[in-house]
Amino acid sequence: MNATERKENNPSSRDRVLMLLESRKGSYVSGQEIAAELRLSRTAVWKAVKKLQNEGFNIDAVTNKGYCLSVDYDVLSAEKIYAYIRELVSGKIVNVGIDEDRAFFFGTRHFNIDSLNIKTFDTIDSTNALCMRMASEGAPGGFIAVAGSQSRGRGRRGRTFYSPEDTGLYLSILLRPSGLSSKPAMRFTTLAAVAVSEAIEAVSGRKADIKWVNDVYIDGRKVCGILTEASFDLEDYTLAYAVVGIGINVYEPEDGFPDIIKDVAGAISPCRKDSGPSDEDKTDPVRKNGGRNRLAAEIITRFYSYCVAELNSQYSGNSDPGVRRYIDEYRRRCFVIGREVDVLKAGSAPVRAYVTGIDDECGLNVIYEDGSTETLNSGEISIRL
Repeated sequence: MNATERKENNPSSRDRVLMLLESRKGSYVSGQEIAAELRLSRTAVWKAVKKLQNEGFNIDAVTNKGYCLSVDYDVLSAEKIYAYIRELVSGKIVNVGIDEDRAFFFGTRHFNIDSLNIKTFDTIDSTNALCMRMASEGAPGGFIAVAGSQSRGRGRRGRTFYSPEDTGLYLSILLRPSGLSSKPAMRFTTLAAVAVSEAIEAVSGRKADIKWVNDVYIDGRKVCGILTEASFDLEDYTLAYAVVGIGINVYEPEDGFPDIIKDVAGAISPCRKDSGPSDEDKTDPVRKNGGRNRLAAEIITRFYSYCVAELNSQYSGNSDPGVRRYIDEYRRRCFVIGREVDVLKAGSAPVRAYVTGIDDECGLNVIYEDGSTETLNSGEISIRL
């Protein structure tokens, strides 16, 4: 058993107190009640609260009332993400096995809590960059970087990804499936888009749609971008590793979005992160349902669930439609079907086309003005207004 497993199986007093206060966020809980419920001494509870306060957690302490974790609390915590994943796995996800020789994908043969190595950061240069560095150093699949901001967030085609402090969720997952060619590896982006859309709805209750191939929208505004980067073995051109990066606008920044994206960008929560514990915040579904930690856990659990099913389908040759349910879900959420778009290809002028559908590989079927057709497996489109 490694250090991470020991920590998860034996959470510290600090972690246990935080979990209890989180479950009763916005309400006072007496030190005596906490001590009795967690079977800790009153001194241990006091020390745990002090430690949390020193770490920046907004915990109010009032004599004869106890301790209260602010409803405005939404600090990223690996412990909380692990806790939410445990709930989701036990309630929704069956531990589907993968072949023994594929085990390096997760670090174990199954999707379970011990296969993950989650690290959280207040800020980082780029979660994708960190995972790529870890991969080059031999880290196994299952390493996940989660950050509250990025100084050099990366988007597609060399663009930067706006990643302001404390309002977003930036998450990258290192994968090491063996024996995959480039085409199946491209599906990680579509898997992630479906997982993110479902996670957003689970936490916020707001409907999330997908703009092919890698953006998630709410009410016509982009709230999430996905960037998948990979390295291939040049001898047989199979996948060495892949990193799936997910950037989400959870709350609107204090000063709003920059001019360059303000007409396109949106946020999941209807409330600003800095708005304080007002009545509006108390009804904010994102904070009420666990905030960014719960959102991260929902994404990770759903993404891995789809990955296990997809890889077993690839390795076994099983084409059962039920195994690849995410494709139907992707189609259902893809709002560009039936729309006119401009197809953007590097080095070429935009070409007008009409989107007729999504194929079984999540390629975009289009028909051009001259009547010719094409299935786009990569690239970018812009919706014509």
